[in-house]
Amino acid sequence: MAFFNFKNIKVAGVACAVPSNEVKTESYKPLFGDVEVDKFMAMTGVRASRRTFEYQTCSDLGYRAAKELLKKNGISSEEIGALLFVSHSPDYRRPSTAFVLQYRLGIPKEAVCYDISLGCSSLVVGMQTIASIMTTSDIKRALVVVGDTAGKSVYPTDKSSAMLFGEAGAVMLLEKTDNEYDEITALLRSDGSGYRYMIVPGGGYRNLHANEKVVMCEDGNERTLMNSFIQGTSVFTFTIFDVPRLIKDFFTQTGTTSDSYDCFALHQANLYILKQIAKKSRIDFDKIPISLDRYGNTSGASAIVSLCDRYGNNNEHKVIKVMTCGFGIGISLGATSFEINTDDILPIFEDDEIFEEGLITNPNQLYEKK
Repeated sequence: MAFFNFKNIKVAGVACAVPSNEVKTESYKPLFGDVEVDKFMAMTGVRASRRTFEYQTCSDLGYRAAKELLKKNGISSEEIGALLFVSHSPDYRRPSTAFVLQYRLGIPKEAVCYDISLGCSSLVVGMQTIASIMTTSDIKRALVVVGDTAGKSVYPTDKSSAMLFGEAGAVMLLEKTDNEYDEITALLRSDGSGYRYMIVPGGGYRNLHANEKVVMCEDGNERTLMNSFIQGTSVFTFTIFDVPRLIKDFFTQTGTTSDSYDCFALHQANLYILKQIAKKSRIDFDKIPISLDRYGNTSGASAIVSLCDRYGNNNEHKVIKVMTCGFGIGISLGATSFEINTDDILPIFEDDEIFEEGLITNPNQLYEKK
């Protein structure tokens, strides 16, 4: 069992940013029809989402969130000893986007920076990885940047995905402390047999120059090999069986119950799935903040988006115990628990800026000018 327990490390803050471009789910009715769209909204709960503009990336949104979080905490970027970018939406095939964020944020050269390629479980795995690094090093502060721009890989008429995904970037700040009661726990699992359940088959080095012919798929949706495929039945079965089992095992391993937590920041897959997980795990549904109705399924950023949506604008000034669970593409799933002061949960920021220097449209731009 991949169970982790880290002492003297706390979550010092979370923040997120979304694009201003709001897409109402009802706007798809001329394309998919009233009945199909109404059925989708009833099942998933998604009534609107946010979408990036053409050259805007997840790292642009993560950059804004990180800047706001560091400013709020009064922390210089020079104090950051590690930065992980955990996403399936990198700026480039190479290099790692973490280096771009290191440069933009002004994080020192002595820091460790790299990418991890994960989607819906990116936050829980990113937390575990950063906490492991901090435990075995002299690093005192670190950032995990997560999120995706999944809508960019969806075929426009794919009714299984076009209305589902929202786009966001989120960041978590972790700090070492002298308080032994500051603790992060994590339970991680992987099932590579489901690698085909959620996949973009073309464009990687297995099939770099994939045929981009539009194909009518067996589920009645048109796609190319460069678009996202979701095997709905397999994904649904995984989420309503494997995820509750993981949560129950986490309770057992940590000696906790659903009553031990103030908030369950679960990945916002869809509303029906969240209700099934809550029912099977005996979690009070009121303890699960919902953000997908207005922001869509924002992949690995969704837990932080939900926390920021519920707590970012209130003045409760209290410490809450949070359990977060990420599950999806991989197949990868995991759960973590931590405490955080609601004062350290920032509101959701809107941002449409892009990293202009990083937009390379001609190879000659890469040559340094003397």
